[in-house]
Parts: sequence; structure tokens; C-alpha cells
Amino acid sequence: MRIAGITIPEDKRIEIGLTAVYGVGRSLAHDILDEAKVAYSAKPKDLSEAQETAIRDIVTALAIEGDLKRETAGNIKRLKDIQCYRGSRHTQGLPARGQRSKTNARTRKGPRKTMGSGKKKVEKK
Repeated sequence: MRIAGITIPEDKRIEIGLTAVYGVGRSLAHDILDEAKVAYSAKPKDLSEAQETAIRDIVTALAIEGDLKRETAGNIKRLKDIQCYRGSRHTQGLPARGQRSKTNARTRKGPRKTMGSGKKKVEKK
């Protein structure tokens, strides 16, 4: 089963398989399945053609995958363009939501960069 160009895993429950689509989490997957009247525990390989079509129609009406990524990137670009505080934090690659960055914040800052020991190495003759 393919939705929005993403292959849904055949052996996982449909509520978990739908989360393979970017922008669809567990709660949204539950809402989609409720609207399509499909059981959460059903496997994608066991669904009928009508159920697959109903799920596909609901999902394509949502902002997912490329559209959602483009929208998110546009929001960040807007913050950078108006040069607000949050935009500058995105530009510098630092946390944008008020977290401490003197220590921690390694996910955003990347691995620690040290300048070495400060001692000059003596050449051996």
C-alpha cells in the first residue's frame, strides 16, 4: 500500500504504518482511521480496495510530506528575513525556544570543539 509516495509497511498495524508518512503521528493516524471506519489493529495487506481508497483520500487532503516540509522551511525563512530573535537562533544553529545553551544543547550545537591542550609539542631528535 502506497500513500503520498510512501510505502506503508505491510506487516505492521495500520495505525503504526501510517506514521511512516511525514506529518502523520499516532493521534492523526487514529483520526484518519476513525473517519475511514477502519480498525486500528488491521494490517495493510488485509485491507479491502475501498478501505485503502478511503484512507488515501483522507490523507491526500492533509498537508503532509513535501508540502509540510516546504511550509516549515518557509516559516523559518520568514523568521530569518525579519531578523527576529528566533530567526537569529536558527541562523546560528542554537536552540530557539529558551533552553540553556552554556551547557547542554549538544543536539543543536553538534559535538564539542576543543582548541587542543595549549602546549606546543616538542620535536624529538
